[in-house]
Amino acid sequence: MTAKVAIVGAGPSGCYLAQALGKLCKEAEITVIEKLPVPFGLARYGVAPDHQGTKAVTRQFAKLFEKQGVGFAGNLEIGTSPSAALSLEELRALFDVVVLATGLSQDRSPGRDFEGTPGIYGSGAVTRLWNSHPEAAEFSPEFGARVVVLGAGNVAIDVLRLLAKAEDDFAGSDFPAGGAYDQVREIHLVGRSPADQAKFDPVMIRELAKIPGLAVSIGEGTALNSGEDDKRLAALRDLATAQPDAITKKISFHFGWPAKKPLRSNGTLSGVLFERDGEEMALPCDSVISAIGYEDDGKLNRSALLDGASTHETGQIAPGLYAAGWFKRGPQGTIPENRADSQKIAALIAEEIAAAPAGAEKPGVAALQAQFGNRMTSYSDWQHIDDVEKAAAPEGRCRAKISNLPEMLAVIENRRQAL
Repeated sequence: MTAKVAIVGAGPSGCYLAQALGKLCKEAEITVIEKLPVPFGLARYGVAPDHQGTKAVTRQFAKLFEKQGVGFAGNLEIGTSPSAALSLEELRALFDVVVLATGLSQDRSPGRDFEGTPGIYGSGAVTRLWNSHPEAAEFSPEFGARVVVLGAGNVAIDVLRLLAKAEDDFAGSDFPAGGAYDQVREIHLVGRSPADQAKFDPVMIRELAKIPGLAVSIGEGTALNSGEDDKRLAALRDLATAQPDAITKKISFHFGWPAKKPLRSNGTLSGVLFERDGEEMALPCDSVISAIGYEDDGKLNRSALLDGASTHETGQIAPGLYAAGWFKRGPQGTIPENRADSQKIAALIAEEIAAAPAGAEKPGVAALQAQFGNRMTSYSDWQHIDDVEKAAAPEGRCRAKISNLPEMLAVIENRRQAL
């Protein structure tokens, strides 16, 4: 009997899992299911568009579908959404093993007072826009001249960097052409924790030093000498010391300031109020980007599925049902860390497959093909999209992503009809 495995989510966690499981269970039929018509998830749509070196991991994942026999079933959403093709229960009836690797896509709210206020945006939504994600096609944020970024992790630094760059600084990236935010003149990054507890990587700070024209300052009360051997603090000190001859944008870092509430003037966002130890700090701004983490969108009922400590540790929800990546662990860990985690889960799945008693064989991907036909996109469809985007790359860019879902599906359909 051939074990049929469905991995829901074609991002790094799902692809790493398929890679590891394929080596352990060479006879298994592995299918990666993705709600978008194209694969690679976070690597394509979540990594900062000017970090093409990180995005290059997709070349490794391509071998799964091109040489290692893993199947791709795109444009099929699983869950409770009205647009979902199948419920989780229906999918499990078709496969021996199902792995949920859909990540966490919902921006965590900075607080109830911030919700529903125009001019306040989540970093996930903004990053999807900058990566030409189809779900961001109708998203048109207005940042204005002054931006406050909430958070002090790598995502917050990504947001700061992309706002700070000029058009010429995006050469070689897939950032939308002509999309640089020249109107942004002043950016404040504010973390709730002290500087020595911030989560950013020092490499991210040193990358900022390569952007010309940035005048960098450190907010009052921020201690950068508490850890002389702390590479993060050293990077901040160096960045604040090197001032440009010609200033294009001003960047300020503030640490140890929890956000209290947004400030409004005549119903319009005018700033953010921060408070610590009875002291207040008000920063005027035209917009806020919150980069304080991500949570589940509820479409797979994650909280109920993962109700148990063992699930968070092993990834096994029930026999034949597993969780991987951020869906399993929460919003923490880099792409390489997801690789190690996926390898552990693959080993558990391999043990279950080896110990499974003989029984009726499940249909697997054949059932998906019979039910959804041309609605389902294939890996060869993605290869065509890839070629089209690269061929359309404007000067200074590596590709021009198709950001509209109907257009993407139309390109695929035109190609099919031409075959």
